[in-house]
Amino acid sequence: MTAFTDVMAGVPTPVSVVTAMDGDRPHGTTVSAFASLSLTPPMLLVSLDRRSDLLTLVRASGRFGVNVLSREQAAVAKAFAVKGASKFDGIAWRPANDLPRLDGVSGWLACEVSDLVDGGDHVVALGTVLAAESSGLAPLTYHARSFGTHVTFEGVAT
Repeated sequence: MTAFTDVMAGVPTPVSVVTAMDGDRPHGTTVSAFASLSLTPPMLLVSLDRRSDLLTLVRASGRFGVNVLSREQAAVAKAFAVKGASKFDGIAWRPANDLPRLDGVSGWLACEVSDLVDGGDHVVALGTVLAAESSGLAPLTYHARSFGTHVTFEGVAT
């Protein structure tokens, strides 16, 4: 297991906060397992811990938001990575597509659940994208157990 976690720690991943509403109350959790799945139709996937309160809300509502954090939002990632009802305390957000959208994010996606797939101690939520917006801000990434961002190399042919 240690070898597996060491290999995965060496893979840079985007850091996102997945959100849903419980009536008028917002909920969210930090995820690093998030990826594009399909262009036609536009779909993505996120991995949610089976024990998370957020997964219960996603199952019930059939919707979720993905807030792709910007490089300035490491503190936001940490705030949403813990259990508790106070994650939104001091966090600027607004409703968008009837879902909690955090301010200052690199990207925003509103999704409808297409399927929920069991995967070990997590459930993979497949989402059809209903709305998407990019701010142009550099994304926050997680690599080698540290937050950072992507840096391009000048002069390197692609």
